[in-house]
Amino acid sequence: MLAGVCAGRTAPAFILESFRFSSNREKTPLRYFVVLLIGKPVPIFPEALWDISRPRDMAKPVFVLNGPNLNMLGQREPEVYGRETLDDVRKRVEARAATLGLTVDFRQSNTEGEIIGWIQEARGGASGIVLNAGSLTHSSIGILDALNAAELPVIEVHLSNIFRREDFRHRSYVSLAAKGVICGLGAQGYELALDAMANLTA
Repeated sequence: MLAGVCAGRTAPAFILESFRFSSNREKTPLRYFVVLLIGKPVPIFPEALWDISRPRDMAKPVFVLNGPNLNMLGQREPEVYGRETLDDVRKRVEARAATLGLTVDFRQSNTEGEIIGWIQEARGGASGIVLNAGSLTHSSIGILDALNAAELPVIEVHLSNIFRREDFRHRSYVSLAAKGVICGLGAQGYELALDAMANLTA
């Protein structure tokens, strides 16, 4: 239920229909809302009153956080991690986010403390977290504690399939706080994580 404003008065209102049309003279796209206001359909102008086409929760982006050595993507073991650079991954993430009506804040650090600080920042500044913690996945209880404290949906991402690699990579502290894990699909895993996040934050 929404609050409808008509002739300076505020009353409960329900959106019945919204659609676009163009002014014949100005050829300018406008938005028109039909609401049920005090029992009667009433057209409401202008677009500034309601704009349901805006990105969801536009004030809070999804934090996409990357851990140690991911700045070396494209150079470090391309047979394992692929040939796309971290900047290539960022561009893919931003493009997919735009199609989903999401905004993203894409970051990378080689420092555990900085990543923990970003997760703490996300508690009040993000709608969710997509995290590839790199090697810290397997060792950082501090990151796990920060994720639990953030109280946000978390999707864990790995470029490679960590369960087909060394035994020490099979243990993930991040997984203990994550809603889901995507691994082994390269950069596409980030896009799939955003698909999941769009549903989790809808």
